[in-house]
Amino acid sequence: MLTVIGEGLVDVVQRSSGIQAHVGGSPLNVAVGLARLDHPVQFIGRYGRDAYGDALAAHLKSSSVLLPLAPDELPTSVATALIDDDGAASYTFDLAWELPGLMDRLPFMLQGTTLLHTGSIATMLAPGAAEVQAAVEHAHPSATIGFDPNCRPSIITDVDYARRQVEKFVTLADVVKASDEDLEWLYPGEDPLDSARRWLSVGGSEGPAMVVVTRGAEGPWGVNAAGEAHFKAPSVTVADTVGAGDSFMAALLSGVVDLGLSGAQNRKRLRELSAGTLRDLLAHAAFAAAVTVSRAGANPPTRVELNRTEQGARAADRTSNL
Repeated sequence: MLTVIGEGLVDVVQRSSGIQAHVGGSPLNVAVGLARLDHPVQFIGRYGRDAYGDALAAHLKSSSVLLPLAPDELPTSVATALIDDDGAASYTFDLAWELPGLMDRLPFMLQGTTLLHTGSIATMLAPGAAEVQAAVEHAHPSATIGFDPNCRPSIITDVDYARRQVEKFVTLADVVKASDEDLEWLYPGEDPLDSARRWLSVGGSEGPAMVVVTRGAEGPWGVNAAGEAHFKAPSVTVADTVGAGDSFMAALLSGVVDLGLSGAQNRKRLRELSAGTLRDLLAHAAFAAAVTVSRAGANPPTRVELNRTEQGARAADRTSNL
């Protein structure tokens, strides 16, 4: 079982052509992405007893994501995304983040979990952020930990606080992914790749096995103990960028699981991955993001769709090399 803990919300997307509502939230999107790649997944997050909450639960269940928590009495969180003419999204939020009583149920809910992922608002916003950190600390002795800070400066405006929170989770994580924009905000004036290299050394032998930086059209870059790797971003017509990073994260984690490297007992093997294997993971994740940006909303690919995309790209490469 894979577990994702964090916020679920409804993205109200405003375009020049009109307004649409999509279920979203970075951790929720990762949970759906993992499930569509044929992994058993549960999502631990809150949602309300309202129409948006019903839509959130239905969306998760339609992708076979387990939802162990019942709705509560607070409103379901909402993110309003404004899409510009280039397809890029900017956000405003109306949300509540708390998980009362989680720790009492956590040992049962995490039983059998080999990988736990979290990130974004869930790791920043009180009071729920402390509960998420406690959950990660509880899971760390037995599970691989994934983390994506997915910073939201419009919500967490104190960059010093955000930096401290992020570094707590980086220390606990095995697979870390951040965008170049995240790193530029957290460490102004510093090359994002230098920041990622420094994160790799956080915690010494107990820190991350890999740190990956997504860079939009420049393609993802990653670093691990064996070296550095880069994959050129696939060429695609962009509908919008909503959920692209989450699809990337889901496919990156899926690749780790597919290699048989989830679970704390495989932590040493995960740290020993070659730079070539790291590049293969970047490619797998980049193709998942490419599928997502080619269609509206946070709509990650199924395994069949992702395999078809990767096979098509390989065939095109062979043709171009003839």
